[in-house]
Amino acid sequence: MKAAVIGYGVIGKHHVKILSEMGVLSAVCDIDKNAVSGLEGVELYENYIEMLDKVSPDVVHICTPHYLHAEMVIEALGRNINVLCEKPLCIKEEDIPRILEAEKNSKAILGVCHQNRYNPANLYVKDYIEDKTVEGGVGQVSWNRDAKYYASGAWRGRWDTEGGGVLINQALHTLDLMQWFCGMPDTLSASTSNLTLDGKIEVEDTAAICAKGDVGFNFYASNGSALDMPVEITLKVSGKTVKLMPRYVVVDGEIKSFPKEKPNGTKTCYGSGHGRLFEHFYRCVREGEHFPIDGAEAAKVIKIILAVYKSHGKSVKI
Repeated sequence: MKAAVIGYGVIGKHHVKILSEMGVLSAVCDIDKNAVSGLEGVELYENYIEMLDKVSPDVVHICTPHYLHAEMVIEALGRNINVLCEKPLCIKEEDIPRILEAEKNSKAILGVCHQNRYNPANLYVKDYIEDKTVEGGVGQVSWNRDAKYYASGAWRGRWDTEGGGVLINQALHTLDLMQWFCGMPDTLSASTSNLTLDGKIEVEDTAAICAKGDVGFNFYASNGSALDMPVEITLKVSGKTVKLMPRYVVVDGEIKSFPKEKPNGTKTCYGSGHGRLFEHFYRCVREGEHFPIDGAEAAKVIKIILAVYKSHGKSVKI
């Protein structure tokens, strides 16, 4: 199989490393030719349309800034090329139906990198709650991203290019897990603020959400923490308290621990889920199976996030 990567930035390097180890990488595209000049053994391009047409990869990985995702997903699916897109699927509400229509009309499949669903502790909780009743939950992401981080890319920290702040970038994976465990909410009320980076970024560095549906949950996220803290999710499941952290699950005081895994990419915070997600996606492509994190599934967390940005403290439908 032939794989191609669009975007050789921070997350693009992560994808390239794993695909090289899998032995499927054929081409890489980046608008900055100097960025890819050191790559060997693959075809290099500056124009992604040219790469898609000339290489005709079996799978294209989209690792560009957020605002480019929708356009590139639609272009690739229109050529019947399988797509594995980095999060977020898109940043505008009107792009969701466009992507889903392109997916419906394509012979190819679309997958989105919500790789935290493949982490052992998260899989353990998903399996644990399968035959039980989830009554509610709370999620928390407390990380630190300073002005230097946002200055590292001109697209970061802007509504029209990043699409938001802590929610659509750092906290998206944990918010996705909340709806994966608790189900899609019907309404929410939320507030966002910029507590530490006012004047440095347009978007929020802090958000609080109260989501309501069959199973309600609360969610808190901030890039203004003094330092990066472990992500935490707490669920009430059939009367028991289930606390989930990256390597531990505690059920009413009983601890289940998981071995520390070596990150299979370039940054520790990405974890080891990408490799397992890639293997699953490529197996689905080879065998013609459905990949569970498709356009409709990945759009769920985007709908929640966009509703948060509309809320301003008022209840809104999702």
